[in-house]
Formats: sequence, C-alpha cells, structure tokens
Amino acid sequence: MATDVVASNYFFEDLRIGLAAEFSKTITEADIEIYASVSGDTNPIHLNADYAAGTIFKDRIAHGMLTASFISAVFGTRLPGHGAIYVSQSLKFRAPVKIGDTVCARVEVVELIPKKKFAVFYTTCAVGDTMVLDGQATLWVPSR
Repeated sequence: MATDVVASNYFFEDLRIGLAAEFSKTITEADIEIYASVSGDTNPIHLNADYAAGTIFKDRIAHGMLTASFISAVFGTRLPGHGAIYVSQSLKFRAPVKIGDTVCARVEVVELIPKKKFAVFYTTCAVGDTMVLDGQATLWVPSR
C-alpha cells in the first residue's frame, strides 16, 4: 500500500539545497502484473515464478522502471509538486525488488539553475537499508 499522498507545491523560488521528500509503497503481485500490462514488458523474470526460480534472483522481481516510477510520484505530488516537468533522469539499478518489499523513494535538491528554472535532484529508492537504485534528475520547476 502507498503512503498517504500529501500534496505539496513548491515554486522554484521556494527550493533550497538539501530540501528532500519521500514516498513509500509495498510492491504487490498486482502492481507487477498491471505494470507489465501497461508497459508491455512481459519478461518472465517479472511474471513467471518457475522461470524466475532458475535465475540469479531465485524469485520474481519487480520491473526496475516500476520501482523508479516512485521517484516520479515524489516529484508530482510532494517535491516540487504540481506543474514540475521532467527534463532528464539517470538511474543505476543496484539490487532487486521483490513482491512484499516496501520501497522508499527519496529526492533531494542538490543544485538550482535559476536562469532555466531547473532543479537537480539526487534520487534514490531503498528497501530497508538496501539501496536498490540511485540517480540524478533534472526538473523544470514553475516560478511564482
């Protein structure tokens, strides 16, 4: 289940280095099946337990981009919030996410580019103390 959505709206002028926000969600079998249907990624590592048992993961894993999408949830609902637009995102996948894992996505402002109204964020997803992905995102943030 996702954490309650606490919508926030920050304008570019409200942002400061170090400002951060999070979103958490527990991965369900339905999440993986719906994501596979929507994205078209029906790789059996995500959907077939027998197939997955023969892989290095020994079990089904969530789509990496499903996990990464929780970063977008933070951006769209918490920081910066409504009206912000993705410009870029880099990702490094570090560990698998399995059904029942609770993923915590976190974003933190690391750079502000006033001329373009761009905010650069360090982005992470973790399951407990295990970093499952990290990267960097740039967003255009509306001005007052």
